[in-house]
Amino acid sequence: MLRSRRPAAAALALGAVAAVVLGIAAPASAHVSVNPKEATQGGYARLAFRVPNESDSASTTKVEVVLPENAPVGSVSTMPVPGWTVTVERRKVDPPVEVHGSQVAEAVSKLTWTATGDAAIRPGQFQEFPVSMGPLPQVDTMVFKALQTYSDGTVVRWIEEPTPGAEEPEKPAPVLTLTAAAPSAGASAPAAAPVAATSDDDGADSDGGAGAPLGVAGLVAGLAGLVLGGLAFARTRRTPTPAS
Repeated sequence: MLRSRRPAAAALALGAVAAVVLGIAAPASAHVSVNPKEATQGGYARLAFRVPNESDSASTTKVEVVLPENAPVGSVSTMPVPGWTVTVERRKVDPPVEVHGSQVAEAVSKLTWTATGDAAIRPGQFQEFPVSMGPLPQVDTMVFKALQTYSDGTVVRWIEEPTPGAEEPEKPAPVLTLTAAAPSAGASAPAAAPVAATSDDDGADSDGGAGAPLGVAGLVAGLAGLVLGGLAFARTRRTPTPAS
């Protein structure tokens, strides 16, 4: 009987350990994030803010995302999310930012999604809020501080900025990494070198230049020969024929 109880006890112990490990690991991975995590400077990007529900009893009813002040973005479009309304707040910027070739003196400062009806994010669920924004600024990272409001009044502030080389904060803010745009093919190609004359062309030019004087000299010699021949013929006709 004792032998039969040992496997059961071992299984219970392993289950308890797994539950503790999973219970510790789950909250660390469940936080507001931005996807994808990388985009290109100067371009437009389609992003999605992913919001999981960490509560066991309350639902997420509002999500606020604050755009960084040191990285202004002039154009932000939101995709409709069924059961959610969105408001876009703007702020003045100086110097202006360029959008589609025009200078814009305002940048988007905050996006707020609010659930209506039964659309709130329930326990064990998550929701994505897609946006399109750009032109993306010439910075290395964009930190989006987010606030998550639950139906019981709890507000979780995902606003802690990560530190390179340090552990992830307890409530990290979503971070978008920006990379420099690759140089275009036209900009990187070297200027075309002037085309040098080939040996065949040089030969043709040299032959043509030398042939012209020779042709003139031959013509003069031919004319002189004709003149001398004509004179000789005239003399022969003037010479009297001796008498027989």
